[in-house]
Amino acid sequence: MAPGSLVHVGEVKTKAPTISLFEYDAQTLSERTLPAKEASTLAMPTKGKLWLNVHGLHDAELVKQLGETFKLHPLTMEDILNTTQRPKIDSYDDYLFIVTRFFYYDDKRMAINSEQISLVLGKNFVLSFQERATGSFEPIRERLRSDRGHIRGLGIDYMAYALLDMVVDRYFEVLEKMGEDCENLEEVLLRKSNAKLLKNIHQLKRSSMELRRAVWPLREVINTLVRNDDKAFTDNTVLYLRDVYDHIVHFIESLESIRDMLGGMMDIYLSSISNRVNMEVRALTVVTMLFMPATLISGIFGMNFDVMPWLKHPNGFWFALGLMGCIATVMTLIFWRRQWLSRS
Repeated sequence: MAPGSLVHVGEVKTKAPTISLFEYDAQTLSERTLPAKEASTLAMPTKGKLWLNVHGLHDAELVKQLGETFKLHPLTMEDILNTTQRPKIDSYDDYLFIVTRFFYYDDKRMAINSEQISLVLGKNFVLSFQERATGSFEPIRERLRSDRGHIRGLGIDYMAYALLDMVVDRYFEVLEKMGEDCENLEEVLLRKSNAKLLKNIHQLKRSSMELRRAVWPLREVINTLVRNDDKAFTDNTVLYLRDVYDHIVHFIESLESIRDMLGGMMDIYLSSISNRVNMEVRALTVVTMLFMPATLISGIFGMNFDVMPWLKHPNGFWFALGLMGCIATVMTLIFWRRQWLSRS
């Protein structure tokens, strides 16, 4: 299809899209929730500041109407509908377009789930697009309602910072849960390894790679915002963005530590399996060596010679068994002194 074609790409995660609208300034606040069919009634704000949040991205007509209202480029609308985007930032004449991802950790499967978050920062408005309603931005809504902090008194660029900061804070929640699972797996691994443990290690490693693929591009996005080449942020907000950048750097360092831990756990698992095989082979070797003298003696006395020692002796059979037992006992003592019979 031609560039700018509005087609939803990805999984449908909500039945009916909804619009959450906040219009505010330092003194007043207006909050509304609208169905998708009333998107045509919205207009560009002429005074104050506006934060519009959309839950559900499978309705291409809704995105088109919002794009016409807020004068978005067709490529921007196309990227909003394509929920497989990597984190990035695009600069247009009248706005900035930012794509990032929210992550959620599944404790049972030790897996990562994610959804795309698209932000549009204009002169006096912020548009945010989510795949479904998760309540992730609810703390920001509460800050607006209770007028806590600086969010209503500062510019619309501070709202964009607050949304990005909330996304990055979510990463640390996921990282903490992954770290706990890594520590638990390590404790189990040091006691006894099994195939299920290897599967869990692989799953955590896959989750860490998915996080890494999302966070490294986001680091460049925040770095671009900190440079503020487009002058979309005030100097005061840039200071807050630097703090977000520091958090991302800290997150990447912590994530690399978890990746190193998982790599070490993989080496420990393979070493334990190899050591277990060596112990089993050694045990089988010892048993084989203990029976080798008996096999040799029985083979000698089984030869078809007419004249052999003990062959016609009344106690020859017991002499042969005693010889076998003495040799096996001596070899067992030798193996024991060399610690070949221990499990470690």
